[in-house]
Amino acid sequence: MKASKKVIGSVAVSGLAVALMVTAVTGNQVLSADRTAAAAESQLVKNGMAGFSVVMNEYEFEAADYLDSYVSIEPAETNLVASSAQEAVENTPEESEEKTLSKEEKEWQDKLMAKVDDFLYVREKADADSGIVGKMYKGDRALIKEAGDTWTEIESGSVKGYVKNEYCVMGQDALKYAKKHCKTVAKVSTDGLRIRKSPSTDAEVVKTVASGEKFDVNKKADTKDGWIAIKTDSGTSYVSEEFVTLTLSTGKAVTLEEEAAAKKAEEERKALEQQKAQAAPVQSIAEESKSSGGQTSSEGKSTQNSPVAASADDETLLAALVQCEAGGTSVECMTAVGAVVINRLHSGYAGSIRGVIYQRGQFGPASSGRLEARLASGVSSSARQAARAALGGYDPTGGAKYFKLASSGHNGVVIGPIVFY
Repeated sequence: MKASKKVIGSVAVSGLAVALMVTAVTGNQVLSADRTAAAAESQLVKNGMAGFSVVMNEYEFEAADYLDSYVSIEPAETNLVASSAQEAVENTPEESEEKTLSKEEKEWQDKLMAKVDDFLYVREKADADSGIVGKMYKGDRALIKEAGDTWTEIESGSVKGYVKNEYCVMGQDALKYAKKHCKTVAKVSTDGLRIRKSPSTDAEVVKTVASGEKFDVNKKADTKDGWIAIKTDSGTSYVSEEFVTLTLSTGKAVTLEEEAAAKKAEEERKALEQQKAQAAPVQSIAEESKSSGGQTSSEGKSTQNSPVAASADDETLLAALVQCEAGGTSVECMTAVGAVVINRLHSGYAGSIRGVIYQRGQFGPASSGRLEARLASGVSSSARQAARAALGGYDPTGGAKYFKLASSGHNGVVIGPIVFY
């Protein structure tokens, strides 16, 4: 019985020692090892296993209190590790790539370009049968409002609508497309920038420009690091890239109304340019006539009428006629011949310049074949100048519809060897 009690005591104390070692490893100092062991042995001798159990229960309670606090800290540290691991998972390759994009590349992430040879319709709805609200021409850029699998909602200029994805490029593909198909513009960012003949600070200075001036970049020109090749009046020149800002010259979509208005404005501009070109010779012709004495009886007779719009073919035909009728005389005299044709047109002789010139029995060169021969061989610059002046409304005859040689003695306005009446 005593032997058994000793054996049990030895086993109990050994178990207690193990528990104390665990406590020591975890850094807990709930009970002193010596004090706990001694108390356990004393209780074991006096009260048997019941006394030993009391000591162990006390130890268990203290150890449990410690473990509660220990466990309460451990999950927090585990959560931190898990959180870091989750962030690593969530940091996808796409996000990592986005962080490495340049400022320009980031700007194009939500942009779209029309990948077409001419233009792309922008529709009211994501439907090929929907109404057309505008057009995106080649080189136009749009903001992506909402991308879909087949259609994308965009906004460009004053146009809002949908375009079909198969005719577009987006994001970085749009940027690459723009760099290939659109002009790159260099905007000067400092006053007094020297534009040089070659990419070197020792090169000849072509000219000096102010801040804000813009030049098209010559992408095909050879250059070197730190320099930009630009197009100038003198050809390809170079500027330091440090003093310019490069931008892609992209357009915006237009509504159908904006397109119609722009087309009308362009037609008006061309008509005005044509009128100016036709009227340009007038002053020089008058001055030439006065200085040479070619105008003999037309003082105070010249008038300025409304310009007549004419095609290039009509202008050439009129120039050929005046050269046939008054070639070798002054430009003033040839202009007078042209003015006779225009006066007849205004009077209703025929409905066109060609109709007036080829009217039966009126102009000899037209019926004899000399006019066609002149057209075939070409007209002189002075005859073309006279034709433009007549089309521009200049009339040195004062409204004449006929002419013949001045030697005939007929009354009228005599200009050179011809009298106009």
